[in-house]
Amino acid sequence: MTEERLQAFAEAWARHDVDMLMTFLTEDCIYEASVGPEPGKTYKGREAVRQGMLDMLAYDGQGESRGGPIDIFGEKGVAQWSYVWTEPDGRVIELRGCDIYEFRGDKISRKNAFRKAFQ
Repeated sequence: MTEERLQAFAEAWARHDVDMLMTFLTEDCIYEASVGPEPGKTYKGREAVRQGMLDMLAYDGQGESRGGPIDIFGEKGVAQWSYVWTEPDGRVIELRGCDIYEFRGDKISRKNAFRKAFQ
């Protein structure tokens, strides 16, 4: 995996381009979302991961996705991100988080997402 390739994945996420996102993933991929009942929700396998990404992109659909720093350490990597949106009262909210990745070659085998909670 390269920083440029992981950046391209983040850009596809910001565009909500799930077809493109799937081209970055291994056949046995795992996606651990930052929200859901576990806390978070885990999706295993391409069909489930595809649906999980669709669900997550819809969940955060009110915000503008912004990428942040990316660091790759061999078969693991970390990417920071945020979503920014405006509340009906005009307040601007920025939600920050990060993804921890596992790679197999130039493909993502696991995406484990975390987000900072706010009140």
